[in-house]
Amino acid sequence: MKKTLLTLLFSGITCLGFSQGNTHKQTGGKFEGLAMTPPMGWNSWNTFGTSIDEKLVKETADIMVSSGLVAAGYNYIVLDDGWMAMERDENGNLLPDPIKFPSGMEHLIEYVHSKGLKFGLYNCAGTKTCAGYPGTRGYEYQDARFYAKLKIDFLKYDWCNTEGITAKEAYNTMSNALKTAGRPIAFSICEWGDNQPWEWAKPVGNLWRISGDIYPCFDCEYKHPGNWSSWGFMKIVEMRKDIRKYSGPDHWNDFDMMEVGNEMNDTEDKTHFTMWCMLASPLFSGNDYRKMSKETLAILTNKELIAVNQDKLGIQGFKYSAEDGLEVWVKPISNGNWVVTFLNRSEVSKKVNFDWKKQLIKDIDFGYEANFSTTTYKLKDLWKNKEAGTTKKAFSAQIAPHDVITLQLSL
Repeated sequence: MKKTLLTLLFSGITCLGFSQGNTHKQTGGKFEGLAMTPPMGWNSWNTFGTSIDEKLVKETADIMVSSGLVAAGYNYIVLDDGWMAMERDENGNLLPDPIKFPSGMEHLIEYVHSKGLKFGLYNCAGTKTCAGYPGTRGYEYQDARFYAKLKIDFLKYDWCNTEGITAKEAYNTMSNALKTAGRPIAFSICEWGDNQPWEWAKPVGNLWRISGDIYPCFDCEYKHPGNWSSWGFMKIVEMRKDIRKYSGPDHWNDFDMMEVGNEMNDTEDKTHFTMWCMLASPLFSGNDYRKMSKETLAILTNKELIAVNQDKLGIQGFKYSAEDGLEVWVKPISNGNWVVTFLNRSEVSKKVNFDWKKQLIKDIDFGYEANFSTTTYKLKDLWKNKEAGTTKKAFSAQIAPHDVITLQLSL
């Protein structure tokens, strides 16, 4: 009996100890309200890979201000993979590469902030980054404190070398670590859409990638050694189905950094930019601003298209129709207005003859409708920046291969 009573007493004390240890509930989740419209900025990866340094960042910041990119809304500079040394220090801290950044990362971030810009860094949920630098697995809270101390504003968090862990748990852990560190940092989830982040990441991150890496082509697949591929921008547009309902203010479907200004022709760049605006994707350019043509700059700073992307409703557009290579994409925007893009997917010129009165556009995910038989809209061509009649008359035009015509419909 005595032994039984002692056993029960000890068990009760043990259970009490464990229960007391679990009474603290940590406040987790992302910092709310940091991306009420799709974030805009520049990311180093598409053009430079790991070949990044202090001089490049400063020159990029200067050009963003002088060229009008900042005035157009681009306000982040994000250093992707390769900014850190190959090993952590003796205390397990990340080390910015002293050769690439001789003045120190703090100095560089202060410089970027002094230009009115925000600054972002990259890491990975695995043991190593995709390029083989130190990953964050096991260092989440330590790294989050490091980022807060540096005063960064954005973290892109990749998914390489993650064997044995689950995406939802890994991204929740890093999100909670950033919240605990205390500095508001926009959290960009980059697990390539493999684990359906749109279903669970709204309270975790401010944006999430929906695909693997982009490639500078219209509709190709580029196969890399090692059985993985990069994708032309139209491949990414079509990659996921029925996910637009998950996207909106502060929780965006991210279609990847843009390839505008990288290897495609101006027509394809224009179409690429248009589709990212129609889809309410974050707008991160990935070209070398120091070599940018005036045509590329004009595409990236088209205020009419940027306004479509940044519309406060935050609704991702959708494909309304497709026939013989000619597609019609639509997007509801504020004040009962719409944006309609005619896209020529084919290799030959196409004639558009769109009789508005025969169309009824319904957005079944968000409950919007455009009934042209009862409502007349004024038309504006957003690339030509000129009026284009009304929906009382059918819209007719010729579209070159891989080109678009984008109209705003206003009440």
